[in-house]
Amino acid sequence: MSNALTTASVLAFERKLDPSDALFFSGNWDDRGNSDSWSPVEIREKAVRGTISNRLKTKDPDPAKLDAAIENPNLQTVDVATLPADADTLKARFTLRVLSGVGDPSACNSAAYRDKLLETVRGYVDGIGLGELAFRYAANLANGRFLWRNRIGAEEITIQVAHIKDGVATSEWNFDALSHNMRELTAPDNEKGKLQELAKLIEQGLSGHEHVLLRITAFVRVGAGQEVFPSQELILDRGRGDKSKTLYQVGDIAAMHSQKIGNALRTIDTW
Repeated sequence: MSNALTTASVLAFERKLDPSDALFFSGNWDDRGNSDSWSPVEIREKAVRGTISNRLKTKDPDPAKLDAAIENPNLQTVDVATLPADADTLKARFTLRVLSGVGDPSACNSAAYRDKLLETVRGYVDGIGLGELAFRYAANLANGRFLWRNRIGAEEITIQVAHIKDGVATSEWNFDALSHNMRELTAPDNEKGKLQELAKLIEQGLSGHEHVLLRITAFVRVGAGQEVFPSQELILDRGRGDKSKTLYQVGDIAAMHSQKIGNALRTIDTW
């Protein structure tokens, strides 16, 4: 009598979409063709006097104490990143490696479970393929989901995706991000062909048929002097009176964490 298959107690996978951090630069929308000379977005400190806006904890508070709490200023020091007064466009740039070995665990303490897992994944790849998965990843590049809050309220967004070989771009696609449906992961008719081409390339990378390195550049027209939103750092030992918000930067350039970009690209479910 054969033993029933049990789930491995140690099971880990390596990511197959491997993004870099995204660096932020500033310039003007009409000068996108010369964006290599754009200035980095810098992070600076700002001391602000906020208001008390938390919900009341008691049902019938003492009016005198309530007035005193409201009048008590909420003083804080925070990091902020903004475009210069003479620049209306944010440029965010990162690279993305597409790796093979889908479904192959990097750690597994059960040989039987590993064999069954690989058999199941091979059955899916052979029967259905990775085309739909690759298309959804491509859609999240084209629609600019990885911009997160920087996408909200933008007037125009252009996404440039380049396939890099030997250090140079061999293919390039341009997308109008705001014309894509983020909920359904669909593209307008005039961009469906380009999106399919990009998806096919990503599929080749996932299946191991081709080395795929992409360079993604997003141009976001938000307005001169407007605030932009890099990643926020997690400070575990923040003390009373310390800066309440610390933004991420790489070499004095505002940046977004690679983990945050990866999370956006893997948001592929539709309901």
